[in-house]
Amino acid sequence: MKRRAFMLSAPLGLAACGAVMREEVLAPQSAIERVAYVEPGPKTLTLLTMKNVGSDNGAHTGLLINASQRVLWDPAGTFGHSSIPERNDVHFGINPQIYQHYLSYHSRETYYSLIQEVEVSPEVAEMALQRAIANGPTPKAACTTHTSAMLASLPGFSSLRRTFFPGNLSDDFAKIPGVRSREYYETDSDDKSIAAAEIDRELSGTQ
Repeated sequence: MKRRAFMLSAPLGLAACGAVMREEVLAPQSAIERVAYVEPGPKTLTLLTMKNVGSDNGAHTGLLINASQRVLWDPAGTFGHSSIPERNDVHFGINPQIYQHYLSYHSRETYYSLIQEVEVSPEVAEMALQRAIANGPTPKAACTTHTSAMLASLPGFSSLRRTFFPGNLSDDFAKIPGVRSREYYETDSDDKSIAAAEIDRELSGTQ
């Protein structure tokens, strides 16, 4: 998991996918089993779109999958920590604390997070989980391309266009029956290294 430590030495200018080169990350099964977390309630898929506060343009796409366990698929993303097991952009053990850290990492004075959640059958949720894992490391700047393609392959999501643009995907996702949407804002500095350092301190202190 050497790639997935918060990069504290270099500020990250914007919440865009693919700020670093991609390489394979394969956490051992024992690490995944140790942190596995299941969110109570129905199975869900939650599209996470980071948008510019001024222009409302999308900058990054992620997907929270609550299946047999809850994972965060952050294709071509820069989120991660040595305490969060990962297999090629799929992060495991996404309990409420880790999920909040993800939102805080991306949300600041210049970007907010659009959260779109929809209930799905256990079968569809598990299909999404397995396909996210099978996707492998997502190339730089292909976060939305890979997310939209995977979602469009699922039963009930075939209406989604395969697109390069996060805003297009979030617009299409909003049309899926039963989607619940909300926006998450923070007023932190645009310097993401500050948020990364705070999250690192909190996570390292709980180990």
